[in-house]
Amino acid sequence: MPLRHIQPERYDGLLTEKADHWQSTLSALGAPTANVYPSPPTGYRLRAEFRIWHDGDDLNYVMFSPDQPKDPVVISNFMIASPVIQAAMEPLRLRLQSREVLRKKLFQVEFLSTLAGELLVSLIYHRPVDDAWEDAARQLAADINASIIGRSRKQKRVIGQDWVRETLRVNDRSFHYTQPEGAFTQPNGWVNQHMLEWVTSQTHDQNADLLELYCGVGNFTLPLSHFYRRVLATELSKSATRAATENLALNNITNVEFARLSAEEVTQAIRGVREFRRLEHLRNPLRDYRFTTLFVDPPRAGLDPETLALASSFPRLIYISCNPTTLCRDIEMLNQTHAVSHLAFFDQFPYTHHLEVGTVLRRKSL
Repeated sequence: MPLRHIQPERYDGLLTEKADHWQSTLSALGAPTANVYPSPPTGYRLRAEFRIWHDGDDLNYVMFSPDQPKDPVVISNFMIASPVIQAAMEPLRLRLQSREVLRKKLFQVEFLSTLAGELLVSLIYHRPVDDAWEDAARQLAADINASIIGRSRKQKRVIGQDWVRETLRVNDRSFHYTQPEGAFTQPNGWVNQHMLEWVTSQTHDQNADLLELYCGVGNFTLPLSHFYRRVLATELSKSATRAATENLALNNITNVEFARLSAEEVTQAIRGVREFRRLEHLRNPLRDYRFTTLFVDPPRAGLDPETLALASSFPRLIYISCNPTTLCRDIEMLNQTHAVSHLAFFDQFPYTHHLEVGTVLRRKSL
């Protein structure tokens, strides 16, 4: 996103334009009027990454514009980053600049923060990070009150911890999440809380079970667990699955089981096409679940044909999409069996054309 697009004074109008466009498109597919959930106009982004530009002993954060990819733009004020990131950027830059052992061949800095105020900084190098680097990084971590990771080819050193701990407030409950470096997490924590509250308001079936695909570290899983008898949540990433399992224990949730399967593999398992050893650990065999709702939060590519076929067999589908284009494609296919009953827009990415969309689809009476 070019920095010139960040215009807080125009935020409301820009969101209205974006929402109106997708409302028109989705209405043509039978969707109702959407509830629209705005973002704070500044200070909303919990993750940020910058290239590092060296000029002699000088060092700056830079970004590159898509239309001028060879011309670095120095970043001195990144107003869309969270307050924790904004407060750390200049003290970090000055300390990196003043210590050659920290500065040498540094090419990228990545920030991961939380609404709870934690900060993790990853420093990426074109050279090995050695003991001298680690000594300097320990002082740096203390100076800016953050965990520090040093990365280079096939090497990782951690000062503090390689994760942050987030706390999200949903329907008067607090949920705690371990979020590892490198795992996908929602970038806009304020809007994420709106998403979690909206999703949990759309679903409740204490006598039946929920199947969740693409669960990640359990962002939606933890709040949803309070509205179903049992939840089976699936995710392919090993690190995300480990974090999700830890998050269950962290929140004393006992009615959820995780399986490390792709969406396609889940479909094959439910239909009995294949048996998976990765399901052998389940306390409740797959055949014993009584699924009434399918929850999906897929990547930008949307749902594959097999998962769409699986979704068409569920009485209720809750679909969170980061790509309205592929969502519309999938709804068009599902319209043969389902109708959209609820619609919501979540502005995870202000000042861009991206929009997070929540839909509830219910099976039509035959």
